[in-house]
Amino acid sequence: MHFVEYNRNEAVEYAKTWAMARNSQYLNFDGIGGDCTNFASQCLLAGIGIMNYTKDIGWYYNSSTDRAAAWSDAGYFRKFILSNTNEGPLGNSAPINSLEKGDFISLNNGIEYYHTLVVTGFENNEPLVCAHTDDSYMRKLSTYHYISAQGIHILGGNKL
Repeated sequence: MHFVEYNRNEAVEYAKTWAMARNSQYLNFDGIGGDCTNFASQCLLAGIGIMNYTKDIGWYYNSSTDRAAAWSDAGYFRKFILSNTNEGPLGNSAPINSLEKGDFISLNNGIEYYHTLVVTGFENNEPLVCAHTDDSYMRKLSTYHYISAQGIHILGGNKL
């Protein structure tokens, strides 16, 4: 395996391009659980270019019927990124104030992680995010309602 750099600019440009629209190459999860993590995964893929095809516990999207839960579920996405040591993206948990463009924020309602946001900029040190479901472009984190927010800092990835 060898380490692959994460192209934060590519991830952010993808997020800005598709924040208010849908890429027809992917299933739109609005109405069936929400599209936020599907969108976040697309952004991450744009910046890392590597999937993990491990059945059931990987992170991949081939089609609407051939995909990993971590591709489109906020909790599984977070768990995969933070625990992956094999092929695919690698990340660690990070405080919100240490995040960079291209990182992610997981919102928690006190029970579960339910929403994934893509960090696309900063205003007065506050993250600005792009997201789907409630489509957002460069929205301030402080405008969301949540119990807690946790950052995911992307380190890069492993490629076989």
